[in-house]
Amino acid sequence: MEGKLLLYSALTIYFFRCSFGRVIESPQYKVIHLESDFEIRQYRQVSWMSALVQGTASFEKSTQQGFHRLYQYIHGANSNSSRLMMTSPVTTTITASTHGLDRLVRYYLPVMYAKNPPLPNSELNVQFEKWTSNCLAVRRFSGFAKDDNINKEIDALMSSLSKYLPGSGAISKYTIAQYNSSHHPSGRLNEVWLDVSAFTAEGCQPL
Repeated sequence: MEGKLLLYSALTIYFFRCSFGRVIESPQYKVIHLESDFEIRQYRQVSWMSALVQGTASFEKSTQQGFHRLYQYIHGANSNSSRLMMTSPVTTTITASTHGLDRLVRYYLPVMYAKNPPLPNSELNVQFEKWTSNCLAVRRFSGFAKDDNINKEIDALMSSLSKYLPGSGAISKYTIAQYNSSHHPSGRLNEVWLDVSAFTAEGCQPL
């Protein structure tokens, strides 16, 4: 276990290759706690473009609708008419609100655009968002992330966390991270993310 932790604890960028062999840029983090079924990561500052979706009960439909707007931004619907490179993961954060469940779909901005990205066209209703350094508990799962399986993965992560972080069961929002295109049927990687910055963990300080 210690050997694995040392292997992963160096600052890391995830790179995943699409079917054409391109390297896909992903956020930087280091693993600061490792268990058999989850890990806790400390992320550096991360910049996103985000699209809020309300009024639908479906995780899958919300992600599709939000990413459709982000896709337009990536492919030139912005102040520079720039075409940005695809990155991973695409994330969907689910939060309880007065409207029911809000879903915020995010595109990770490449490092070259992290501080000063092209402005999105106003009709897209897409916002620039920056995360400060934070700590996430992460559980991996394969296949497609769907309405009928994400709750099982969330429950499994929260159950595992309860053994190590007392009080973490009170967390009210979560994120599903998807690393592969919908046209990539095999070898898929997804993750459940829970922000645990407010809880004590090895080397992970509250914000």
